[in-house]
Amino acid sequence: MIVDARNREIDLGSHVRYVDTGTVGEVTDSKVENDASWVKIDKTNLWYLANKLELLNDEDFKTKTYHDDKDIDIEAIKNSEKMFEDVEISSSAANGGG
Repeated sequence: MIVDARNREIDLGSHVRYVDTGTVGEVTDSKVENDASWVKIDKTNLWYLANKLELLNDEDFKTKTYHDDKDIDIEAIKNSEKMFEDVEISSSAANGGG
């Protein structure tokens, strides 16, 4: 049996969060190797130590795609990128308050 950081069982198809980075995904595979439990997540296609994962409830795991929100205007994104091309970064640009 493969369990998460809270000792809850992780099954194939479960949704989990990697606690170190917040990566969220669906479990596609699992294995035990050298006394360590591993889980593969669909979003990254990488293996994670099961004891570093947190099992999510269905209401915790929500997916959102851009096409559900609105159409993406690629030209507007390119134009907004141009606003930042000439930004100068300097250590004397601002002083801290403390």
